[in-house]
Amino acid sequence: MKAKKPTNAAAPQAVNASRRSFLRKAAVGATGAAAVAALPTIHVAQAPITMRWQSTWPTKDIFHEYALDYAKKVNEMSGGRLKIEVLPAGAVVKPFDLLDAVAKGTLDGGHGVVAYWYGKNSALALWGSGPACGMDPNMVLAWHYYGGGKQILDEIYKSMNMDVVSFLYGPMPTQPLGWFKKPVAKVADFKGLKYRTVGLSIDIFNGLGAAVNALPGPEIVPALDRGLLDAAEFNNASSDKALGFPDVSKVCMLQSFHQSGEQFEILFNRAKYAALPEDLRNILGYAVQAASADMSWKAIDRYSSDYVELQEKEHVKFYKTPDAILKRQLEIWDGIVAKRSAENPFFKRAFESQRAFARRAGRWQNDTLCDYRMAYNHFFSKKKKT
Repeated sequence: MKAKKPTNAAAPQAVNASRRSFLRKAAVGATGAAAVAALPTIHVAQAPITMRWQSTWPTKDIFHEYALDYAKKVNEMSGGRLKIEVLPAGAVVKPFDLLDAVAKGTLDGGHGVVAYWYGKNSALALWGSGPACGMDPNMVLAWHYYGGGKQILDEIYKSMNMDVVSFLYGPMPTQPLGWFKKPVAKVADFKGLKYRTVGLSIDIFNGLGAAVNALPGPEIVPALDRGLLDAAEFNNASSDKALGFPDVSKVCMLQSFHQSGEQFEILFNRAKYAALPEDLRNILGYAVQAASADMSWKAIDRYSSDYVELQEKEHVKFYKTPDAILKRQLEIWDGIVAKRSAENPFFKRAFESQRAFARRAGRWQNDTLCDYRMAYNHFFSKKKKT
C-alpha cells in the first residue's frame, strides 16, 4: 500500500488571510491619505525683500517722481515680493555722495545722473555733458546699450572700486542754457558771470568765461537769491518751476549744447542685487525699459504744460540762445575732448566709441526725420493776410 502525500490544507487559508489583512491596511492607508489631502492648505506668508533707496532730488521735483514711478512698477510687477522704498535727497546722504553710499551698502540703490560722479573720473561726464557728437538723448541711450557704452561704463566703475549695478534710462530733452538776470546776446556776456552747472559742462562754461560753481539742485535758487550766483541751469520747465527759479529770475535762455543728451541712472548695490532670485533681477531690468518710455511720455506732457504756465502765470520770458554762443560751445568742446583724452584713457575710449556710433546713427536720423517745425508752423502759425 502506497503512502499518501502530505497535504497542507491550512496554507491557502493562511495566504487568503494574509491577503485580506494587506488589503485592509491598504484601504485604511488610502483613506488616511485622502483625509489628509482634503485638509485645507496653509500658506505661510513671506515678508517682501525690501530695498532702501535714495534719489538725488528733493521731494517736490519731478525727477524724484520718476524715481517713485520706477519703484512702483517694480513693486507691482513683483507681486509684492520686492519692495523698493525711495527717500528724497539728503535723507541719508548728500546728492553727490549717492554712488559711494550704494557701493558701500549704506543704501541698497538710488536714482541720479552719471554726470554727478564726474569728479571721480572725467569720462563719466560723457554720459550727459556736451553735445554727444550731435546725438539726441535717446540716441545716446542707443549707443550705451547697443554701441558699447555700457561695457565701458562698467569698466570705469570697476576701476573706481564702485561695486554697483548701473542701468541708464529716461532720455532728457535738451536742457536750457539757463536762467539769467538779463538775456545773453554774445559770448562776451559770460565773462566773469557766476554760473552754476555740473559735469564737463563746467569746462564748457569756464571756456565761455564764466566762474562756475557746481551746486546740487536744491542749493541753486537760494544761491541765486543771495547773489552767490548770477545765473544757473538745472534741467527743464517742471523742475525749474518746482525749484523756484521764476521767483528769482524772469529770463530763461533755451537751447544749449552743454547737456543736450543726458539721461538718468538707476543704481543697485551689487551684492544686494546678486542675492535676488533671477526672476526679480529680470523684473528690475525690464522695469527700467518700461520706466524709460513712461518717463519720456510724462516729460512731454508736464514740461510743455509748465512751459506755458511759466510764460502766462509767472511772466517768464524765454529767449533762444544765439547761434554764436552755440557754435562757440562746440569749439570749446573740441579743446575739452583733446585735453581730457590725452590725460584719461577711459575718456578717449568712451568718446571714440560714442563718436563712431554717432557718425552712423546721426547720419541716418538727420537724413530720415522731417522738419517738424515746418509742420507745426503750418498748423499753428498766424496766417498771412491776403
